Amino acid sequence: MTWQTELAAACDAAPDKTAFIAEAREILHGSSPLKAQPVDIVRWVPIGMVDPNDYNPNSVAKSEMKLLYTSILHDGYTQPIVTIQNPDTGRFCIVDGFHRYFTAFSNPDILARNLGRVPVVVIAKEINDRMASTVRHNRARGKHSITGMASMVFTMLENGWEDAAICNELGMEPEELLKLKHVTGFSKLFANVEYRRAWVTDQQVAIRKKHEREVAAGTLG
Repeated sequence: MTWQTELAAACDAAPDKTAFIAEAREILHGSSPLKAQPVDIVRWVPIGMVDPNDYNPNSVAKSEMKLLYTSILHDGYTQPIVTIQNPDTGRFCIVDGFHRYFTAFSNPDILARNLGRVPVVVIAKEINDRMASTVRHNRARGKHSITGMASMVFTMLENGWEDAAICNELGMEPEELLKLKHVTGFSKLFANVEYRRAWVTDQQVAIRKKHEREVAAGTLG
């Protein structure tokens, strides 16, 4: 009997095949030369152990969510949800893939087919690095909301990241970061005088023109 047939027989005899396969994957992953890659092991975890994050700037239209449901219904899960795992609670927090999670969460037929589970991979990152990972995933697909991105940039700045680090980690040009900082009203926007002079919003232009008209008409003051 080969090890493959022995393994298959042990799996068939296991009282919980899902748990047996998960344990076998963990053992193989521990010996894998590619274990540094998160996708080397995909874990099927109970959906109740997975939590959304509160910083994802991605937004998906209803039509796209319907298409995602149809895709998962017909093709199954072809991409896992990217998460980090809390070492104290064992819970998983979503870094990327909220809509894949939500499709199972909000559609009993999808969840039933998955035996109440969703596929996840785990990365080990701190909060700013996790946010940067989320943005990289979203931007690689060309999907992110400006307000969500601006809020995330504000948080990263508050957490002590410098402009250059944010641009490098999020794949941004300095001008793009500047605009997002302007949206948040972050005080560092005005640290660079040249940028401050160059950045004039439509509202500022309107106020300046109104002031000039009032001066010209002699009605100011």
